[in-house]
Amino acid sequence: MHPTETISSDRRLILKSLVAAAATSLVAPAMAAESLPPAPTGSAAAIATDKAYWAAVKGLYAVTPDIVNFENGYWGIMPEPVRREFIRQSDMVNFQNTYYARERVGADFEAVRAKVAAAVGAAPEEIALTRGATEALQLLIGGYNRLQPGDGVLYADLDYDSMQYAMNSLKARRGVDVVKFDIPEPATRQAVLDAYARAIEANPKTRLLLLTHVSHRTGFVMPIAEIARMAKAKGIDTIVDAAHSWGQIDFRVKDLESDFVGFNLHKWIGAPLGVGFLYIKKDRLADIDRAMGDEDFAETDIRSRVHTGTVNFATVLTVPTAVALHQQIGAPAKQARLRYLRDYWVSRARGFKDLEILTPDEAGSYGAMTSFRLAGKTSKADNEAIVAKLRDSHKIMTVRRAGVAKGQCIRVTPALFTDEADLDRLVEALAVITGTKTG
Repeated sequence: MHPTETISSDRRLILKSLVAAAATSLVAPAMAAESLPPAPTGSAAAIATDKAYWAAVKGLYAVTPDIVNFENGYWGIMPEPVRREFIRQSDMVNFQNTYYARERVGADFEAVRAKVAAAVGAAPEEIALTRGATEALQLLIGGYNRLQPGDGVLYADLDYDSMQYAMNSLKARRGVDVVKFDIPEPATRQAVLDAYARAIEANPKTRLLLLTHVSHRTGFVMPIAEIARMAKAKGIDTIVDAAHSWGQIDFRVKDLESDFVGFNLHKWIGAPLGVGFLYIKKDRLADIDRAMGDEDFAETDIRSRVHTGTVNFATVLTVPTAVALHQQIGAPAKQARLRYLRDYWVSRARGFKDLEILTPDEAGSYGAMTSFRLAGKTSKADNEAIVAKLRDSHKIMTVRRAGVAKGQCIRVTPALFTDEADLDRLVEALAVITGTKTG
């Protein structure tokens, strides 16, 4: 066959596949993983330790063999069914180009919004898609319009950096007093509740409180509902950062008892990078301003609270496949497995020389993520050196975290593709680094 004939034939095949993709732009509703067996049943322990099932889940991920990755809090790797869907949607959008964007995207995005709302337990009119939790929370904090000069806003040291910046900006924008306080260490559920109670009592002019469901610094799971009720009793609104929690922890938005929440979809749900959403309880929409005076949507439409501009269409269109896989595995099973993986390494390393585990073993106070610190090693340089040692000598990826009141630390975050052999490698490395054993 002449080379030009081969090229022509290949081109026809490519065009044929693109036409097929264009006919079904939105997942319909896409079986996330047809080969995955039914999720195990029984107690949380039985679910978490079903080796055959979790081996099948691990098989959904293509992961580099060059390093053991315990830095899965940055964003979640796409499982293969999601990655393939993302490529399919990217091809479709590129093929149809602005015809798709002008004629079809609106209905498709509304279908995505409805699926996400149903999965999180909200009404579609209570959520709006964003490029991630940071954007969602900046819009909620910056748009909150019930503050008056002289009011107070409150946040803690374990809250996310960008959200602290947004709260700090309210001093100039709204004329309010900004107060930061420290979460006690070691943290426990009761100690944290007491710390928030003291902070609220000490700052009676507080009208807005930032809360983080799962701290990106230590992995501590805050008792959000209890704190939100405590705040509400004092006339204080809460904005909740749920960037790390949905998909790692089993809950619905109503369980947080907060009227304003920001979520990620590209962390523990496993959607492509660059997508999240904000939640505003239906009767509280007027308390968040439109984004930069948006006029694309009515003021009574939550979508007027986000004005991003052109987004990656394929990223949004892939969200239903990621949500479908999340639901196929099941939030209770994911939570049980991730907590088991965390307990596996922590229980073996907790007694190591000079190793401080910052996240308690207390039921309900942790998920997958846990941070540690070596005694006396609290600086940036100290912790960067430990991260480098784990990476270069043991081929283990972790991340340094700053901003904790008592000093910097190192976060360990397993994922659904992590297995016991990976964790054994981490424990062995920590034993050597701490001098608990020679290596």
